[in-house]
Amino acid sequence: MFLKNNDLNTTFRLTVLLLTATVAGCSLNPFAKDKEPAAIAPVAASSTASSSSNSINTSTAPAPVPYQPKLEQVSRPVPLADGHPDEYVVQRGDTLWDIAGKFLEDPWYWPEIWYVNPEIVNPHLIYPGDVLGLVYIDGQPRITNIRASTYRLSPQARVTPLSEAVSSISYESISAFLQTGVVLEKKEAEALPYLLDTRGDHLVAAAGLEIYVRGLENAQPGSRYSIVHIGDPLIDPDTDKTVGYQGIWVGEGTLRRGGDPATVWLTDTTREALKGDRLVPESIDIPLNFLPKAPATQIDGSIMAVVGGVTQIGQYQVVVLNRGASNGLAAGDVLTAFRAGIEVEDRVKGGKVMLPDEEAGTVLVFKVYNGISYGLVMEATQAIHIHDAVRNPI
Repeated sequence: MFLKNNDLNTTFRLTVLLLTATVAGCSLNPFAKDKEPAAIAPVAASSTASSSSNSINTSTAPAPVPYQPKLEQVSRPVPLADGHPDEYVVQRGDTLWDIAGKFLEDPWYWPEIWYVNPEIVNPHLIYPGDVLGLVYIDGQPRITNIRASTYRLSPQARVTPLSEAVSSISYESISAFLQTGVVLEKKEAEALPYLLDTRGDHLVAAAGLEIYVRGLENAQPGSRYSIVHIGDPLIDPDTDKTVGYQGIWVGEGTLRRGGDPATVWLTDTTREALKGDRLVPESIDIPLNFLPKAPATQIDGSIMAVVGGVTQIGQYQVVVLNRGASNGLAAGDVLTAFRAGIEVEDRVKGGKVMLPDEEAGTVLVFKVYNGISYGLVMEATQAIHIHDAVRNPI
């Protein structure tokens, strides 16, 4: 059967409308400057990576906020990595940082040279199977999506979970922090619910027992908590004041009955729960997608602690910084770690000479509180230590 011209025009318009509706819900942009990290699904402190829904509600999805790089903001040519490819096929498990490192000497410059290809459905997202290419526009290198993977161009794209898109960092890189390490700001620690007593004739509490807790009056039964013992204080090396505490993970519990005191059942413990231990909501909001960038203000801080208790800090370890939102830091900010110079003896002229600080690695800030923040060591050119400096990238 053949269609007349009017029928063809009508069919074409309907097809365009259907395709537009198909992709309306796929609007998450890993390069966008999200102002609400809570839009990222929280990950549990004691579990592996959380699963994602396979459906998208297009009726409530926000309008796309396209990332439009200001090409004129690049004050100097962005250095390319030695041996960089001209094309790269995105693999499952890649992160934006990993991919950027294949093209660029400094991966965090990625957003500055990303070039949106308007001919590709969801050009702001990168999926496994996409082909990225290095092109030159006005003499400047740009990275763009030159060929999208097959599935994202099909009508089934509307039911593809957004979690399939490549994230800035991987869940695995911070899983150790979520499961074993926690740092509490001083004011936060003082305001948390605490273990009042153990139900029954028990001096200490362990898995299978119930505890009485104060500070959970408005919590709902079934809510889950991590029990944390307050450890050593975190001392800001600049002010010599206590800004927080090392948290020692004790176990997990579920609220059985509200009130004051409330009753919590201990479901899992690795050590005895003691009176005074604090309860932290189990879900910790950790964004995995953000725009890597230099801080908006001048940062000159220090590494106060490292999750895991090691003395030498390497790649993909989580560090605690003595700078936070009050200093202008935000999630996605990139800092350079400097190994502190040491004092040496001058055997020629005599006396002592202080050696300069040396660049030791790159730290990506991923969780910010008022006065402290968490950073992930993305690169380490030499061992990094507690009290080493962190500053704006050069």
